[in-house]
Amino acid sequence: MNDDRQNQEEDRSWLERLKDVFSSEPENQEDLLEILETAKKNHIIDQDVLRIIDGAMHVAGTQACDIMVTRSKMVYVQVNQTLEELLPIIIETAHSRYPVIGESTDDVIGLLLAKDLLPYILKSQTDFDLRQLLRPITFVPESKRLNILLREFREKFMHMAVVIDEYGGVAGLITLEDILEEIVGEIEDEYDEAIMFIEHITGDDYRISGLTPIETINEKFGTTISDEEYDTIGGIIIQTLGQLPKIGEVIEIENLRFRVLEVDNRQLHWLRVSPAVPNKIPT
Repeated sequence: MNDDRQNQEEDRSWLERLKDVFSSEPENQEDLLEILETAKKNHIIDQDVLRIIDGAMHVAGTQACDIMVTRSKMVYVQVNQTLEELLPIIIETAHSRYPVIGESTDDVIGLLLAKDLLPYILKSQTDFDLRQLLRPITFVPESKRLNILLREFREKFMHMAVVIDEYGGVAGLITLEDILEEIVGEIEDEYDEAIMFIEHITGDDYRISGLTPIETINEKFGTTISDEEYDTIGGIIIQTLGQLPKIGEVIEIENLRFRVLEVDNRQLHWLRVSPAVPNKIPT
């Protein structure tokens, strides 16, 4: 009987608090999340609902520059490229939309939908001109709030926008999927491949991607490499050297020795990492 009475009192307390939420505005987001967390504990909402609400509130305070694909990682095509030059890019990257540039990466003149190339491929047309396929592309400032941008995406049936900086230059790219993932979490389809940043080779030797987040490196190897200026280990290495390294080049950062395995003229792809002092990598 005592347990039943206690449960009834807890339920009444919860209902009273819920009534307060809808009868007056919470003072802040923390108050609202606390109420929603209680609702989850009382099985009124589940974890997924709580996460989506939390994500939606997070989006309202987030700017385009916080989640955009940065300029250096954008995949774009040039307006003067031939069909034969475009197809390898589209096959390799497997995107559905591409910003099209003119004279420079700051000169974004339109949007290409990959599906618009199909008639030219199927009919083997020789009079290909990418300018005839260009669609309008939207530009947004870095400070654009994601909740506002999401509404504009929905109202204007847009899926992509170019993010520009205060000088009018291209800062990055943002898509509808980027915003939705901030709300509901990572969205993967059947064609997405899992990214393996760190691969154990043998002993204290590892093969790592140049795109490995510095946070991941610090967690794995017990380092304290700063991520204030660069997000990836490849960025840190290029910054330290002042240039793209050559294959076989070695650099030491903190207690780690990095040997370059694969690099091209734009990006550091793969490295081999081992302790600068043997047996110093935590297991």
